[in-house]
Amino acid sequence: MDGSFELTLQIVIAVLAGIGAQVLAEALKVPSIVFLLLLGILLGSDGLNLLHPQELGIGLEVLVALSVAIILFEGGLNLELRDIGRVSGSLRNLVTAGTLIALLGGGMAAHWLSEFPWPIAFLYAALVVVTGPTVIGPLLKQVEVDRRVATLLEGEGVLIDPVGAILAVVVLDTILNSDAVPLEIVSGLLLRLGIGAMIGAIGGWLLGLTLKQASFLSEELKSLVVLAGVWGLFGLAQTLRSESGLMASVMAGIILRASSLPEERMLRRFKGQLTVLGVSVLFILLAADLSIDSVFALGWGSVGTVLCLMFVVRPISVTLCTWNSGLNWRQKFFVAWIGPKGIVSASVASLFAILLTQQGINGGEAIKALVFLTIMMTVFIQGLSARWVASWLKIASSEARGAVIVGCNPVGRLTGRLFQEAGESVVMIDTDPESCQKAKDDNLQVFQSSGLDPDVLEEAGIESIGTFLAVTSNGEVNLVLGQRAVEEFSPPRVLAIFPQNPQTNLTANKKTNKVKVNQAFVSALPIKTWNQYIKDGQVKLGRTVLKEEGLAFQQAHLQALMRSGELVPLLVRRKDSLQVVKATEEWRAADEIIYLLHDPRPQLLKRLSGASQASRLAIEKLPEVEEVPVASAQSEGKLEEVT
Repeated sequence: MDGSFELTLQIVIAVLAGIGAQVLAEALKVPSIVFLLLLGILLGSDGLNLLHPQELGIGLEVLVALSVAIILFEGGLNLELRDIGRVSGSLRNLVTAGTLIALLGGGMAAHWLSEFPWPIAFLYAALVVVTGPTVIGPLLKQVEVDRRVATLLEGEGVLIDPVGAILAVVVLDTILNSDAVPLEIVSGLLLRLGIGAMIGAIGGWLLGLTLKQASFLSEELKSLVVLAGVWGLFGLAQTLRSESGLMASVMAGIILRASSLPEERMLRRFKGQLTVLGVSVLFILLAADLSIDSVFALGWGSVGTVLCLMFVVRPISVTLCTWNSGLNWRQKFFVAWIGPKGIVSASVASLFAILLTQQGINGGEAIKALVFLTIMMTVFIQGLSARWVASWLKIASSEARGAVIVGCNPVGRLTGRLFQEAGESVVMIDTDPESCQKAKDDNLQVFQSSGLDPDVLEEAGIESIGTFLAVTSNGEVNLVLGQRAVEEFSPPRVLAIFPQNPQTNLTANKKTNKVKVNQAFVSALPIKTWNQYIKDGQVKLGRTVLKEEGLAFQQAHLQALMRSGELVPLLVRRKDSLQVVKATEEWRAADEIIYLLHDPRPQLLKRLSGASQASRLAIEKLPEVEEVPVASAQSEGKLEEVT
């Protein structure tokens, strides 16, 4: 009874510490693995001596195996095949040629700098060729970047994990069996990958078919059926060939995602929660089992090995593998910078340390220590600096451009055209065929569908755009559209036209998500009225740049015109970024505001140009007045720029 209580207490402490680290990381916007490593070491034998993972015995290996299977399955389930198609060449190169470059470069660095024997050096290199979704995924949630870059990093993390783990097993077998010939080594690697891929593909297809046909199953039970199925496929593959279960798990996730299940999002959410729990517990346990003395015993040569891996081998690999990819140098630089190691490296290294010791081969503990040093250095250096590097390279999601606009009415189409004329991508969504046709006549990309359909939003590219805007004629629907976009995709900027009342404000300002729904343009804009103004040709398009001199007076005058209902600001260009104006926008000097005027009478223009220097809005003269059609000139009025 005492023994079982001790083991129970170990798991309880690991879970509490792991989830606590996740909460702390979420609050401080730092990759969770940073706190998982620190708390694990703190609770281990070199710290407070509360956790003793070795007491779990073989149970730790079982826990690691089943957790890694779920982690890799969840990674495969999150891969979007359409996005992968855009970077398929680079991804293929990174998983194949990139693995070979990392193996050779890492092995040479470990031999020459850390003075490891060649077999042990290449075993270390095989363990650290992986990146891993357990680190990349959370990192990209904290530091959202350009979608192509994110897809490439996510795809590499998911697909290279089983390749790296199998490669490490093959290298270990070669060390233990010195008579192995190169043909046996290559065939062993390909056989494991092939068996895993085949079992995962067939099993994933059968799982998808079962979930579609078994309508009598509840949603909760379907999630558990998938969990049981994944572990079953993992066990079957492992039975046929050791370590092939990892590839089976990844492939099952990819195939199940491609099955287009109605419950796909529910499954992803459930598996995501299991992954967070598994990663949290495993990192705490494995870090607690690490001897800090063994890390310090490695010496400065091992620090040089890791630095060489990060700043020489990784950049060479990424440069060669993305040579003809179409990625610009900023994107390539970020991919080369991000290569943190994860749970697969840690778990396999811990297992190999035990196996090598049992076989009487020296170097097991040294490999484990160097792998954990690699994890710590890559996570702390690359993980903590990722946000700054993405911002410096201007590929962070806050820099994301373009818009998905729901509502092909005159206001929506005009906003879309302004984005498009600025060189940014725009996608319009509406259910009304006539409105969609008018948007097409304006050369806008259009989806005739509901803005509540997540598949349509994905196809429209909401995951890579900067702004989601709902401007239908129904304010309550706009608010629901915005909230759904926040819950499902969390774009950097979510705006909607919705009515102003206490209940609506309470709903709109919930901070259960990182992004909230902001009111667009002005508070409670009468969208139907302004649509009619545009149809009747009763508006003009104006542009003004706010000056530092007299800024307070300009701001006050602008707010007065907005309150009077004579002016509606649509877009603001700030630091080369074009954004939809929020109702709570705080105007700054050098802001270029693009707005609509309802009353284009000479008196109003005179008020705008201002007889007094202190009270004028400083409208810049355009070189030429040009009429700009709002939509089809056959049915609606025209919009001209104010000078």
